[in-house]
Amino acid sequence: MSSPSKRREMDVMKLMMSDYNVETINDGLNEFNIEFHGPKESLYEGGVWKIRVELPDAYPYKSPSIGFVNKIFHPNVDEMSGSVCLDVINQSWSPMFDLLNIFEVFLPQLLLYPNPSDPLNGDAASLMMKDRKQYDQKVKEYCERYAKKENITKSTADEETDDDEDITDEETGSSDDEIAGHADP
Repeated sequence: MSSPSKRREMDVMKLMMSDYNVETINDGLNEFNIEFHGPKESLYEGGVWKIRVELPDAYPYKSPSIGFVNKIFHPNVDEMSGSVCLDVINQSWSPMFDLLNIFEVFLPQLLLYPNPSDPLNGDAASLMMKDRKQYDQKVKEYCERYAKKENITKSTADEETDDDEDITDEETGSSDDEIAGHADP
């Protein structure tokens, strides 16, 4: 086994043996999801996110790709793709860092100290700079709506049909309660 593959295996095993719930994809160590909890004493406290991690072949010399699977309202996270704008991962990554650093230091720091001057989500950045109280409320609303345990335990099949999720019965003009025709009184 080459050194990068041993390191990949060791880093993933460290995550699995820690308090993180790791769900491998396609039975390999190159792609997996991690259950990530919002940091204590932050707007994101109580929130639970599924983080998608993809390790390149050159890991640890090349940084992993990480993204939020369920929605989060944050200036440095793209709302649609879940991509994260974090210098330490995107630009200044070093093989000295490991996967535990991402989940124990880098992501908690990102959520605790958003940087609205380098946004991936312009709406969140603008709101944060213009009306902090309204921004805080929107973060909490997103946590309530999208960052609960049940949001991350959906099967992969459900994730593939997420586009239909936002359509309500009212919008489609149908309801499970409606029955064709009416009973006689």
